[in-house]
Amino acid sequence: MADFVRTKLEDALPIREIITIFDFEFARGYTFRGERHDFWELVYADKGEITVQAGEETRVLEPGSVIFHKPNEFHSFYASSGTAPNIVVVTFDCQAEAMRRFEDRVCRLRDEERNLLSGVIREGKRAFRYPFEHPLRRREDAPAGSEQRLRIYLELLLLELLGRLDEPREEGAARLLTTAQANENAELVRRVIAYMERHIGRTLTLEEIGREACVTKTRLKEAFKRQTGYAVMQYFIRLRIDRAKTAIRERNANFSEISEWLGFSSVHVFSRTFKKTTGMTPTEYARSVQARV
Repeated sequence: MADFVRTKLEDALPIREIITIFDFEFARGYTFRGERHDFWELVYADKGEITVQAGEETRVLEPGSVIFHKPNEFHSFYASSGTAPNIVVVTFDCQAEAMRRFEDRVCRLRDEERNLLSGVIREGKRAFRYPFEHPLRRREDAPAGSEQRLRIYLELLLLELLGRLDEPREEGAARLLTTAQANENAELVRRVIAYMERHIGRTLTLEEIGREACVTKTRLKEAFKRQTGYAVMQYFIRLRIDRAKTAIRERNANFSEISEWLGFSSVHVFSRTFKKTTGMTPTEYARSVQARV
């Protein structure tokens, strides 16, 4: 019988313990006074902009960007420019030497990396009770392997980022802008978002928004993605769902009324879009809000 040699696979960034998972929706002007702990913390700006104090450094975390706080580093943040930010926070233990490469790093996530982070949150909700608590509480009905999938998504995210830390600061599309260009982009995006908000109950198209903004679709898509971290229509969907969440929290309308108000073709389409965007059905979200009271 042949003697087969086994090759033991090495782990560059093994994660065996997780401390917290949170997806926060903060009010305008929120300030977090800060903390220090002996494990790693990943902070991702999903929507809105936050100003982060990490040690002696101050960084602005734009939508679509992530920052890593190393163990025992004091860190705090506040919502920049009066925005109401949504952020994702994951804290975990990893003793690998390779983790030191993430010290003092701010990275803009690519689409595939955002998908991996979404996988962390999705599997977290399957494995642990939601809204997340500290310590995390396992769900009795958690699917088999959900915790392992969470770990794999997180490790893959770190490995993807590790693989491009030596690349230029941003990929080619993210060239540096002059101050005038940055201001022009910001003004364009402000006008587009204002138009979306005025027509929140309609089914808008990229072509219509481009005509209203008097720019080409290419120019619109590039400026919007750079400024917000989202595609134009993806942002509009999230804006409508954010309005729906507010209405659910305020309990001033039922799901059918909310669906009609926001221009969905049916309450079923609304529910499906809500779950795809938030990971919960409207009913599950309403229950989670009640659980926080």
